Amino acid sequence: MKYRQRLSFLILIDSLIVLTAIFISRFLLDASLDVVTPPIVISSITLLLSHHFFSFYYKLYKKAWEYASVGELLIISKAVSFSIITAAIIQQIVLQDVYFRLLAVTWMIHILLIGGSRLCWRIFRGRYHNNGGMRKRTLIVGAGSAGTMVARQLLGNGYTELLPVAFVDDDANKHNLDIMGIPVLGGVASIARLAEKQKIDNIVIAIPSLNKKQLNTIFTECAKSTAKTQIIPMLEDLATGKVSVNHFRDVQVEDLLGREPVELDIDSISGYVTQKTVMVTGAGGSIGSEVCRQISKFLPEKLVLLGHGENSIYSIEMELRELYGHTNIQFVTEIADLQDEAKMLAVMQTHRPQVVYHAAAHKHVPLMERNPEEAFKNNVLGTLNAAKAASASRVDTFVMISTDKAVNPTSVMGATKRIAEMIIQHMDRVSSTKFVAVRFGNVLGSRGSVIPLFKKQIEKGGPVTVTHPDMVRYFMTIPEASRLVIQAGSLARGGEIFVLDMGEPVKITDLAQNVIRMSGYTVEEIGIQYTGIRPGEKLFEEMLKEDERNEKQVYPKIYIGKSIEVYFEEIEEIIREFAGMNKTELRIRLLDLANNVVVLPKFASVTG
Repeated sequence: MKYRQRLSFLILIDSLIVLTAIFISRFLLDASLDVVTPPIVISSITLLLSHHFFSFYYKLYKKAWEYASVGELLIISKAVSFSIITAAIIQQIVLQDVYFRLLAVTWMIHILLIGGSRLCWRIFRGRYHNNGGMRKRTLIVGAGSAGTMVARQLLGNGYTELLPVAFVDDDANKHNLDIMGIPVLGGVASIARLAEKQKIDNIVIAIPSLNKKQLNTIFTECAKSTAKTQIIPMLEDLATGKVSVNHFRDVQVEDLLGREPVELDIDSISGYVTQKTVMVTGAGGSIGSEVCRQISKFLPEKLVLLGHGENSIYSIEMELRELYGHTNIQFVTEIADLQDEAKMLAVMQTHRPQVVYHAAAHKHVPLMERNPEEAFKNNVLGTLNAAKAASASRVDTFVMISTDKAVNPTSVMGATKRIAEMIIQHMDRVSSTKFVAVRFGNVLGSRGSVIPLFKKQIEKGGPVTVTHPDMVRYFMTIPEASRLVIQAGSLARGGEIFVLDMGEPVKITDLAQNVIRMSGYTVEEIGIQYTGIRPGEKLFEEMLKEDERNEKQVYPKIYIGKSIEVYFEEIEEIIREFAGMNKTELRIRLLDLANNVVVLPKFASVTG
């Protein structure tokens, strides 16, 4: 109904209720049908007018009764009570007598009928919407404040497709209780059984305080059922109204990593980025493009996007211009090959950046095993060219992105990244530019990540391929990795290898199973096929060797790895002899150099 129609309807209903209340009261008191008497008529007119006056005064006719609660009941009590008081005053003035018993009974019937009419409307709407259409039976995990809030919104919102029918909670004191008419049927361990018994279509995890491991445990139980699993936004966003029950989101892989994302202090970065010229190599890649997005938030004067692939550079340029077109940031694109020493120097000399983030690299392990010369040219020679050009152009800070595969490398890719770290540390010793490296594990959602591969395999009906059942990896998200890279620049004193404490490693098999379940299938339906470890791969990766670790953190969950003495002459020797080596010889030389340097007994701290 429109407001005017609704107002007219409520005035009519309330008028009938008021008159009915006082005449019924007269009948109950005297047990006589002779209820139309002058005192009763005067009292009825007074009560009717005063009721409508106080209803308008307390805005009783503007309430949305489908959402009524205790507050609305108190308003009804006030309006009815003041109406009865007004009637008593008029009785005293006109009739010189107050019919206390009549007014008392009228007051009780009045409240009962007015409140009951609103409650009946709410119940009718709730049942109509709950039973009308095909609402999805929903199990809420967590019977605390967040779960109660979710249930209340779902019950009060007749237009949502979710209908809460049960809670589960590990608090045994809540078992067998009803919350807003919804039973608490058991704990988390009983989710699968209850989902089948109650014919649950949707499961909503409503515990904002969960850490990653707890969420993983709950999701594993939810995945045993055929119900779709979702999770609520932050409780603060629900409470403040920023989001509603319609904003439940699916559980993502990032939620199940078993570790809390490291939130870095982005504010401390602005001092060396804002109003500066910044260059990002590999700006079109997964990490490079996210670094560009993060840097743009701090309004540099110029951001130089350098890359070898024109399409990816064009894409990130258009995105940044759309997002930051209202600012004064100059977005400049440079298509260049890291292996072109002259071009890299020319680009650096032209733009004179204060900060360079070196994200360009070949990272695919099996491909680089088959093409070691390309890994060497891009990751070693390219890094050397970029570093020399930065030094010659007097760049303030040069940050290179490295990988956990550079620790005790068994692959060509890992070996070339380890040698690139050595180049960075050598350049820091011979240049006024501060050179640092940032080392982290696998990045979710990046090109070559296992998650997109798993999803494609699931779309095709499976099976999902995993190299080995015991293979484990460290994981982090793209934004987190990018913030770490930027943070390292603000912490740099020169020569450091920054390492993120990435928590516990994740079994690839567990990751594959979670992706299958989140896609709405069972592991049995899709299947997991083990293909064997590929050339250059290890069962597990290391972030640091034991003798590399500095126990003291330089920032929450960020360490600086100790460095061994770098023998740059050996790197130069491989560069000179590179052209005459075949693939096998080059692979052996690279792995020997990377690993021999790591295990040498002499250590030199890069922090002192």
